[in-house]
Amino acid sequence: MPEPSRPPATPGATGSATPSGPAASAVSAASPATGAARSAEPRIPEAIHRRRWWILTVLMFSLLIVVLDNSILNVAVKTIASPAPTGIGATQSELEWAINSYTLVFAGLLFTAGLLGDRIGRKKVLLFGILVFGIGSALAAMSASPGELITWRALMGFGAAFVMPATLAVLMNVFERDEQPKAIGIWAGSVGLGIAIGPITGGLLLEHFWWGSIFLVNVPVVVIALIAMAVLVPDSRDPKPGKVDPVGVALSIVGLVLLVYGIIRGGELADFTDTTVLLAIAGGVLVLAGFVWHEKRSSHPAMDVTYFRKPAFSAAVAAIALVFFALMGVTFFSAFYLQSVRGYSALQSGLLIVPLAAAQMIFAPRARLVVDRFGARAVCTVGMLLVAAGLASFALFDAGTPVWVLCLVFFVQGTGMAHIMPPVTVAVMQALPREKAGSGSAINNTFRQVGGALGIAVLGSVLSTVYRGDIEGHLGAVPAGARAVAGESIEATLGVAERLGPVAGKPLVTAAHDAFIGAMHVTALGSAAVALIGAAVVARYLPGRTPTAPAAPEESAQDSSQDPSQDAASRPAKELTGS
Repeated sequence: MPEPSRPPATPGATGSATPSGPAASAVSAASPATGAARSAEPRIPEAIHRRRWWILTVLMFSLLIVVLDNSILNVAVKTIASPAPTGIGATQSELEWAINSYTLVFAGLLFTAGLLGDRIGRKKVLLFGILVFGIGSALAAMSASPGELITWRALMGFGAAFVMPATLAVLMNVFERDEQPKAIGIWAGSVGLGIAIGPITGGLLLEHFWWGSIFLVNVPVVVIALIAMAVLVPDSRDPKPGKVDPVGVALSIVGLVLLVYGIIRGGELADFTDTTVLLAIAGGVLVLAGFVWHEKRSSHPAMDVTYFRKPAFSAAVAAIALVFFALMGVTFFSAFYLQSVRGYSALQSGLLIVPLAAAQMIFAPRARLVVDRFGARAVCTVGMLLVAAGLASFALFDAGTPVWVLCLVFFVQGTGMAHIMPPVTVAVMQALPREKAGSGSAINNTFRQVGGALGIAVLGSVLSTVYRGDIEGHLGAVPAGARAVAGESIEATLGVAERLGPVAGKPLVTAAHDAFIGAMHVTALGSAAVALIGAAVVARYLPGRTPTAPAAPEESAQDSSQDPSQDAASRPAKELTGS
């Protein structure tokens, strides 16, 4: 089907300056969540517009390997913990830091990477990030010790921090405003694809190859992505980035690293009252408060914090953080439930997650249609309630819950996510001018990452604390020297039970399963409560459906003859975007 005709593009559309005059007034009055027109934005050049869907495919490909890598690692932790030559004999703490070193570097640099993309060019930043990620993947695959794996995972996190914001920023600069919700929905759906194929790919690789193959598989994908980016993806940047704000950048990095480290450390210790945890979290909060104070007073801020005064913008980023807090926590304990309690293999567990990912891939690209009809507030509130219902369902699960029930719950969760992430991402990204797309994407991803890390740490701590309390009374048959270790986690308890033998260890296995299911019930209800808070936030602050009344033809023609800029500000969004 041929493309509809479009008005000529304004030069420099992919890196435009903020409009001024009457058109700018219309921009500032537009609601970010409803997609009202930022009408004076320059048009996308025709050559870029024609290949926009190919560019989106490349961006999804880049995002996919970053998301896929994390989900692959989750199914490989048991293998990596095995002694050589099967694994590298990593301890529980070393395994946690193989995951957390990536998260720490990734979260700490997201905002800075977004700023660099706006300043020096998003394509350059994207190519750099993918290249570093590929090098880190190859080195991680060849790790001979847990220390090396932790180091190279941190390098992978460094590269991924430059990839994640750049993909969304490029998207905003190759699609016209009316097509952005659809493109963002497809972009969000690719995250679901990564969640699905990661565990499946990891399970297949571990069945046929050594553990390092889960990282080495990234290398050919990175090579293809680099070539496709170099050929297809256009560069874009902020044409007037202003002065560099080194103090703001430094404060953002230090604050985020301290905060995320404190969250991770609290989850490791299952104790958020520990001195090291409190100092790190308090230090992070104070530094980030100093960052906000500095940005409000700076003549050239790294981030315009006044955007957070808009209730819709703040509600959108809060929704992102809360939904990932709830979801990452339940993803953490569901892996142990499926493998340790139900006895499924890594590959089987990955297949059971497919309904969640399938729902995201089916519904996320179409979420804009539901938003157009019912409004962002209603759609996101219902989405949050669906996520809460899915999380609460885990409180009813036991060791014999039918598989079809698990699949149904995962599908409901995925459906809820698919109707939350695209609308709130659109709200965040369309609240900022196109030339600040890197900063907007960085804010979006930073809140998601911090929310997810907090969810794993806090809900993981709840799970561990309740489990320990329940299992302590069943460790009488365990030798005194092994009791402390046996009570740490369900995996540790099952390991001790295995050493006791099939007869003596069977009661301990039963007790471990019962204790874990009880702890999972408590944690699931906590996750659902967080999702309900998110539902309340979006129901209160996101805008509802706001239909736009078309201008009368005679009035539009008269305004056009008097003042072209006024005409641009008053015409409906679809007319301005050539649809």
